Amino acid sequence: MSTITIEHVSKRYGDKLALDDVSLNVHSGELIALLGSSGCGKTTLLRAIAGLIDPSAGRILFDGRDVTAVPTRMRPIGMVFQSYSLFPNMTVRQNIAFPLKVRGQSTAAIARRVDELLALIGLGEWADRHPSQLSGGQQQRTALARALAPDPAVLLLDEPLSALDAVVRLHLRDEIRRIQQSIRTTALLVTHDQSEALAVADRVVVMRQGRIEQLATPASLYETPTTAFSASFIGNRNALNLPVRDGRIRLCGTIEIATALTTPRALVFVRSEDVRRSNDASGQAATIENRIFEGSTTRFYLTIPTDDGPLHVKADWPSRETDELRSGDTINVVIDPRDAHVFPG
Repeated sequence: MSTITIEHVSKRYGDKLALDDVSLNVHSGELIALLGSSGCGKTTLLRAIAGLIDPSAGRILFDGRDVTAVPTRMRPIGMVFQSYSLFPNMTVRQNIAFPLKVRGQSTAAIARRVDELLALIGLGEWADRHPSQLSGGQQQRTALARALAPDPAVLLLDEPLSALDAVVRLHLRDEIRRIQQSIRTTALLVTHDQSEALAVADRVVVMRQGRIEQLATPASLYETPTTAFSASFIGNRNALNLPVRDGRIRLCGTIEIATALTTPRALVFVRSEDVRRSNDASGQAATIENRIFEGSTTRFYLTIPTDDGPLHVKADWPSRETDELRSGDTINVVIDPRDAHVFPG
């Protein structure tokens, strides 16, 4: 395990600033997810930590030691890529053993370590198979075991699940979390998938345009986003552009939000699961425009009439409780002001 300190790291490619004064402290044994859309800088930051690119400015430290100029091969890291990068002519066992052989470990020590890792990733029965005989998930587990073989202080994962199908991706996501928790290796995972980041990470770094937008635990990020971008990026939220009048925002019907904003309009974010059905007079009439069955939940697209024009929102409700609802139906809905996140419009 190792701590990682990123101090004011920037990376410039010509006129493009890929990383813009990024600072971050990663605790020993922690798994941090670097989350963002394409081009936000998350992979650039991971590659800088790995030593695969040189920062234009700033420092990177492992356990307080400056490794900014240390070559990749001299850093105590293991790395897993989106492409499995296994040696096709080697078996699972031989692939895992390879970095240990390079380091000159004894045959007995290599055999013990490989057996430990085969048990950890659950591939003992496939140890003598070649990559072409494995599924995508099995290949990625082999790549993970190979990265862990030298017992690295830091594990770096560059979108390791993006090439897998949905069912395998979910299973391996949980496996990565289980394995990381069992060995407590400090780890950073790059992903563009918010559900993946929320499921596996101790903390999540939301990145935008080369900068850190928000750093928080998964629960805190989901419940209390601190910027409009974080609110729009995390969770299935409605983004409502509403007028501000006398320090109040009318959400729908008689529901209002008090605000200190002085801007004429506000961006109000409400999660789709926080638009609730109401059976009493406190609700606001809404028309169902469309419904999409998604298994355990059904997504409803609603139109709510307001004095400022129709409000279009989506709501996610349990399918078993809403089977009778159809497009064109009018229902009552309610939104608790405490579930709304307000930012300047």
